[in-house]
Amino acid sequence: MLFYTVMKPLVRVGLRVFFRRLEVRHRERLRQPGPLLLCSNHPNTLMDPLVTAVQRHQPIAFLAKSTFFKNPILGAIMRSGNCIPIYRRQDAEGADAPSPQQLTASNEASFGRCYDYLERGGTVMIFPEGTSVSERRLRPLKTGAARIALGTEARHDFKLGLTIVCVGTNYFDPTRFRSDVLLNVAPPIVVADYAASYRRDPETAADELTEEIRQRLTRRLIISRDAQDDQLAQQVERTFGDHLNPDDDPSTLYDNFQLSRTLLDAVAWFEQHDAGRLAALRAALGTYLASLETHKIDDAALDQSQRPGTRLADYLNLILGFPVWLYGFLSNYLPYKLPAEIAYRATKDTAFIAAIMLSVGMVTFPLAYALETAAVQHWLTHDWRLTLLFSISLPPAGFYALGYWQTLRARLERLQVRQLPATALASLQSQRAAVLSLLDEARAAYLSK
Repeated sequence: MLFYTVMKPLVRVGLRVFFRRLEVRHRERLRQPGPLLLCSNHPNTLMDPLVTAVQRHQPIAFLAKSTFFKNPILGAIMRSGNCIPIYRRQDAEGADAPSPQQLTASNEASFGRCYDYLERGGTVMIFPEGTSVSERRLRPLKTGAARIALGTEARHDFKLGLTIVCVGTNYFDPTRFRSDVLLNVAPPIVVADYAASYRRDPETAADELTEEIRQRLTRRLIISRDAQDDQLAQQVERTFGDHLNPDDDPSTLYDNFQLSRTLLDAVAWFEQHDAGRLAALRAALGTYLASLETHKIDDAALDQSQRPGTRLADYLNLILGFPVWLYGFLSNYLPYKLPAEIAYRATKDTAFIAAIMLSVGMVTFPLAYALETAAVQHWLTHDWRLTLLFSISLPPAGFYALGYWQTLRARLERLQVRQLPATALASLQSQRAAVLSLLDEARAAYLSK
């Protein structure tokens, strides 16, 4: 528990740095008093419990697969972080694997710890899918969450007041630094409402409650049917999202969430009712994106309706801001690059990349800042007040450098577009116009269905 208490503020800071935006829809539902069982989808392994835990003031106990506890060091960290092992058959392999009876006994002990925790008014978080896969899908749910909830209430004749809150965790680009995540929180489920069903048949009650959890998560998630559909929807959204949703509210991610769901619904509808139109759009978009990749530019550089500012102040900012960018770049480059390098070398599983990047970044940035501060104090300032100012300047300089580079890169790409041969530029513009025409026609057909 001490590790949990110490690390939570650090993780909160780390998440604020890692994500550009971490938005919670209906945050108050996450902060209601216990006993509370949180149920969430599980697309991003260790990142999923963290983005929820920092939203709640009280400690949360997490159910985690037993394989995390096999390593002595990681196991000690997991236990200190308030984690309870859950034992799955697919994790029990080898000659020394426990028998099904032993697995059942181990899980009953873990369930008992959950009962105790909830009976004391605590909060437990569980991922009913039982596994983590980096997909925008909801896999079949296990009944463990429902059985824990019903079992806890049954021990108190359904008078404990336990509620279940389902959290739809939606990542918009889960492996990218400074991406967005939306926590879409459902209204609470009152477990006592299933008392009569439980008394008639506990197994049926568990199935009914699991189905209710599934429905509440489904309504609050971006869910694709398969990887091909998801790829097309994401390509359209990332390239032409502003065109399809010109009234997007920049203050919330919920508009992006709704656009993603609508695009996936539209793709499924066209597959059933107008597969030819969908195939034409897929081919035209693929050709256009390949052409952009060939010329090393993106759609925003070609879109003349979204030009960056041309005021004198904008150019002065680029010129006068260059020294600040250079300072931020030099002082933050290594701690910024190392987490991604280590994450992509450590695993090919995209579900683990963000968690590794966050964990490594929480080490590299403080370490780099400490070393730089010590070096400045020793070799340059010899004055703790000046050194303190230098130390304080490092994080904002890093953020400024990141924003400056994004602005500069956009301008360089626009300059690159102006330098394209006339035939290449005309071809790109023609391809873009063809895709937009197909999108507009498809939108009109879908809305009139």
